[in-house]
Formats: sequence, structure tokens, C-alpha cells
Amino acid sequence: MQAEIKHLSLAELEAGLDDIRNSPQEQSVLDLIVSRPEEDAREVMELADLDVTVGLVGDTWQDRPSLRSGDGKAHPDMQVTIMNSRVANLVAQDKARWQLAGDQLFADIDLSKANMPPGTRVSIGAAILEATDQPHTGCEKFAARFGIDALKLISSSIGKELQLRGINLKVVQSGEIKPGDAVKKL
Repeated sequence: MQAEIKHLSLAELEAGLDDIRNSPQEQSVLDLIVSRPEEDAREVMELADLDVTVGLVGDTWQDRPSLRSGDGKAHPDMQVTIMNSRVANLVAQDKARWQLAGDQLFADIDLSKANMPPGTRVSIGAAILEATDQPHTGCEKFAARFGIDALKLISSSIGKELQLRGINLKVVQSGEIKPGDAVKKL
């Protein structure tokens, strides 16, 4: 039986901000790939394909309606999300819990607005993705999994500036990816 995880307080979470700010700005490695084959299900992937049409192959992004899309269908600028590994580790406290965030990709790279504004392209393995202007925000599920203070931090002005919740991307060049692949800001 796994011990219950105690959610960190806002002060404990804020104490991790300096470490997060020290994430590499130009290049890192892909730490984790997670598919969402159905709602609330997660599958850690050792090899995956990113596709310009469906995003992460095996993920249900294309089946998920979005209020932001205008037509109620999946939003084309919200195909794939990436979260900074340092943030995931801080809120989840255990790499086995990172996948609960709901993001598909995790890498130790600076995702701040200053470093990864919309239009920034990133290569991962053979794929190329582009950061979009769609904000990636927290929700009730995020708060339930990581604590209300984690939601407060990512929703704060500093949380938004550093894009602690991660960023939305669209695939502009399909390709195969795997953990350990270089993640490069282009």
C-alpha cells in the first residue's frame, strides 16, 4: 500500500520557484511521455508518434471537446501539452505521480512566457512543435490531485508568467519521440 501524499503548502511550493527558474532555456531532454487513452486514464509511453493531424498518437485529444474552439470540437492549438519536469516534481512529489497532471510531455526546460512565447518552435526527436497562444490552466482535477495551493500557485501572476502549468503546442512536423530525446528550442 502506497503512503498518502501530503499536498505542499503555498509557502513550500513557492520555495521551489528558484529551482524552476534555473531550468535550461535552450535544450534539455524529454523525461516522460503520457497518453490519455480515455478520460482519467494514463499510459506512460516508451515510444510515441507525434502527428500533425491527431497530436500524440494514442491520445484522445482529438475526441475532447473544447469551449475555446468555437465549434465545440478539439481545439487545433491545444493538441499537445508540455509541463516543466521541475514543476511536475514539485507538485506531484514523486515521478510516478507526474502523469496525474494530464499533460502528455514532460521536460526540464524553461516554459516561461519570456522564453517560450507563442510561435516558438521546439524539436523533440524527429518532431517539431509550435507553442500556441492558448493558455494552459489548472482545474478542479489538478487541485484534487496536487492540492488547492498548487492550483493557487500556477494561477498566480508569477505562475502565469513562468507558465508553471505548462504550455499548449501544435505539431507542425510529425515524428517519432521517446524519453531521453533532445528537446531543443529552435
